[in-house]
Amino acid sequence: MKRKGPDRLADVAEVVARALANAGIRAVLTGGACATILTDGAYQSADLDFILEGEVRRRDLDAALATAGFSRENDRYVAPDTRFFVEFPRGPLAIGRDLSIQPKPLRVGRTIVPALSPTDSCRDRLAAFYHWNDRQSLDTAVLIASRHRVNYSKIRKWSADEGAIEGFEEFLRKLVLYRRRRRPRL
Repeated sequence: MKRKGPDRLADVAEVVARALANAGIRAVLTGGACATILTDGAYQSADLDFILEGEVRRRDLDAALATAGFSRENDRYVAPDTRFFVEFPRGPLAIGRDLSIQPKPLRVGRTIVPALSPTDSCRDRLAAFYHWNDRQSLDTAVLIASRHRVNYSKIRKWSADEGAIEGFEEFLRKLVLYRRRRRPRL
């Protein structure tokens, strides 16, 4: 009988992060997968993006992910027992033009996964909104900010540096509206 694989993205993140760590490979969870975990699944990504830190040989990455049941198909890793796939976009770790990203430990199950902080995950989603007018990414940034403490002055400064202060102001308006709708009425 085939074993049942991870059906939640967070479970896959935990398994993959553990396999990478066991192989001595440092990688940071980013993108939609990080947003999925930070929004407790309110946003759903179909893949997990990890940015590798340092030089990693393809065969070492293949071997590490094989221990988690994944095999490489072109530039992504798939496993027969989960619908999620794993990718390793080219680094460096950056959000827009900001290259000074410091990963934060994110507890996923019993594993600590290096990941974007809530502030940086919010900025990552806003970058997609600013540069590609991705409205779903704007909504996801609102969800992250509504569930976590984020550094609004850092997000504002970065938004200005990205030439997107109007987008930042729209983000704040949507966040205020979201919080008002979620507040219990007396």
